[in-house]
Amino acid sequence: MRVLLAGGGTGGHINPALAIADIIKTKYPDAEFLFAGTPNGMEAKLVPQAGYKLETIKIAGFQRKISLENIKRNVQAVVYLASSGKRATEIVKNFNPDIAIGTGGYVAGPVIRKAARMGVPSAIHEQNAFPGVTNKLLSKEVDHVMLTVIEALEYMEKDKFEYTVTGLPVRSDILKITKAEARKKLGFDDEMCILSFGGSLGAGCINETMAEAIKWHTKEGLKINHIHGYGGMGKDTFPQEMQKAGIKLKSNRLRITEYINDMDVCLAAADLVICRAGASTLAELEAAGKASILIPSPIVAGNHQFHNANVLGKAGAAVVIEQKDVSSEKIIGHIKELYNNPDKLSIMSQSCAKLAVKDTSERILGVVDKLYEKSKKRKK
Repeated sequence: MRVLLAGGGTGGHINPALAIADIIKTKYPDAEFLFAGTPNGMEAKLVPQAGYKLETIKIAGFQRKISLENIKRNVQAVVYLASSGKRATEIVKNFNPDIAIGTGGYVAGPVIRKAARMGVPSAIHEQNAFPGVTNKLLSKEVDHVMLTVIEALEYMEKDKFEYTVTGLPVRSDILKITKAEARKKLGFDDEMCILSFGGSLGAGCINETMAEAIKWHTKEGLKINHIHGYGGMGKDTFPQEMQKAGIKLKSNRLRITEYINDMDVCLAAADLVICRAGASTLAELEAAGKASILIPSPIVAGNHQFHNANVLGKAGAAVVIEQKDVSSEKIIGHIKELYNNPDKLSIMSQSCAKLAVKDTSERILGVVDKLYEKSKKRKK
């Protein structure tokens, strides 16, 4: 089987493509893969690093905000768009795939559209509850649409395609360690454990509120274990803030660090997670069954993190607070309530676990098998 995968720009589009390739290999170990991406996106590093071949195509999105810089970028985007069809044709013709799968990002548009129009059985995977522009357009071209959550259908023309709710593949290491093992590894006891982070770069509002929350529960002498990753954005401020408050970055109840490199251990240990609402993060929360306070990033396309977060919020699995409404007092209030009401924390965790799609790999393989059968019939 020859599989063409297209997606890029952010890890949110690339990592699902890599995960899908790994899932396909479990059933089709001899499958050949080709990824299509941009030469300057994260995929240029991540795809070869994972051992897959990457063909590049220059493509860029259009900027809606009017400025001299954005006008220049839009002119460049038009130039790229004019040549993208020819380059996409080259990629599809030269590789001659049996199936093609897009995972979002501007680069998936011309490549998957061209593959579908050339008769290659094709599918897309939409990670978010609010679909991206590229996937909305491609949903009318492909044979099958894979969705992380059913809520995404509200924003798509569902009568135009066949779909399967597959969930989102999560890292296999996420569920390999128990809470007890993780606590022992971290040196924490059995009391409430908070995990907070804003991604590798960090998030200003999360750092600011967590600084106050850590000061609060440390000063009050509450039995709360807390892991916080302040990211690159907080490296010049967060440690200094803690030092000023007389709080050590590492103690029997605290672990404060720039990056969290052992997320599997930290997530397993946690009772409550405070973070953004990216699709991959939420899929991991669901797989691990963790209660959360979600602060969606307001600067993402289509405000999709807010829609993602609301899936958990409406299920009673998370407290959702828009960034404009965030305050230290509000966050501390929610932590205090859950600290004093462990039963509510437990119910939120159980509600989150119920959202998890346990057989994501099997569902994705079901779609792949359908596409492959169609490909074999087409080539007879």
